[in-house]
Formats: sequence, structure tokens, C-alpha cells
Amino acid sequence: MIVTDIREVSRSKVKIEIDSEFAFVLYKGELRMYGIRQGEELSETGYHELTEQVLPKRAKMRAMNLLKSRSYTSCQLKNKLIMGGYSEQIAQEAIDYVASFGYIDDEQYARDFIAYNMEQKSRQRIMTDLMKKGISKEIFQRAWEEIVGEDSGELEREQIRSLIAKKNFSVQDASSADIQRMMGFLFRRGFSIDAIRNVLLLDITSI
Repeated sequence: MIVTDIREVSRSKVKIEIDSEFAFVLYKGELRMYGIRQGEELSETGYHELTEQVLPKRAKMRAMNLLKSRSYTSCQLKNKLIMGGYSEQIAQEAIDYVASFGYIDDEQYARDFIAYNMEQKSRQRIMTDLMKKGISKEIFQRAWEEIVGEDSGELEREQIRSLIAKKNFSVQDASSADIQRMMGFLFRRGFSIDAIRNVLLLDITSI
């Protein structure tokens, strides 16, 4: 294994390429410790010690430190570690490590996210947001059922009523064009057409 490139990525860290492929990111002090020099060979022993002991331990500590400041999904945390220069394998090892202690739990993350956002966001918008964070549709559905359950339909209608009230929208005073614009606004917020029509119809018949 030949060290083909050593490139500085920060004051303290460098990116190492071995046989013209990215290998890992090391602290500059570790270059001296392991005698790593561009154009020279890296021993099998040194390589395995770095990839099987040094870097996995560091990735686990990095994951723990990241979780101290905020919650992450497994996908978010893994991507964060990979962006920090850890290989996918080492990043996954760190994820498995913190998950084994219950420090990361995608199902709990989804439940907390739903509980926090359910009054302001539609079911569709919450699902979309969670899927962008790496939460699967299956996990979302289980979490939604657990948090909202049979009240899902009424919750959606109440959210629509709240948005209409905030905009001081009056169905009885609105023109057809105004109603169409309001329906478009609500639809873009992720509410179903049936729920939107249901609320507007209830408002109309209650006049």
C-alpha cells in the first residue's frame, strides 16, 4: 500500500490517499506516529491498527459528542460522520455503538418530531420532513399511529380551521377565486383535498 497523496483539510488534519484512493483522515501528529509519508509504503500492521482501532474509537467518540448537543436520526448522524472523513463502514460501526446504548433511536425521534409538529404541520408535511431526515415510511406510520391514532382525521380538520382563522379568511365573504386560492394554499401545505373541502363545507353550512 503506497501513500499517494497527503492533503491538508484543516490546521490539524490531513486527508490520506492510498494507491490513489481516499483512505482516511488523520491528525497531523498521527502522521509522525505512524511514519506516514507521501510516496512511501504504509505497513499492513499500521493500516489495520488505524482502520480497526484508532478510527473506529474516534468515530464513536465523535458520534457521542454530536449527540450531546442535539438529536439525530441514524441517517443524519451517519452522513455527518462520513462528511467528517470516516468511511461508511466505520460510520456504521459508530451508529451501531451509540444505538446499543439507546442514544439514538429513529422510532423515538419520529414520535418526538410528530408530537412537536402535529399542531402546526399536516401529516403529509411531517412525513416528508421525516423522510428527508432518513426516517422510513414504515417507521413514520407506526409513530403516527402511536401518537395520533384514530384522531388523525379530526386533527387534520382542526389544523385547517386554525390556518383559516389565522388568515382571517371568511368563506361567506370570499369569492370563488378567493376560495380556490385558499384551497391551493392548504393543499400546498400538505392537507388532503377531501379534508379541505370538508372544512370549507362545514364552514359554509354553519353560516
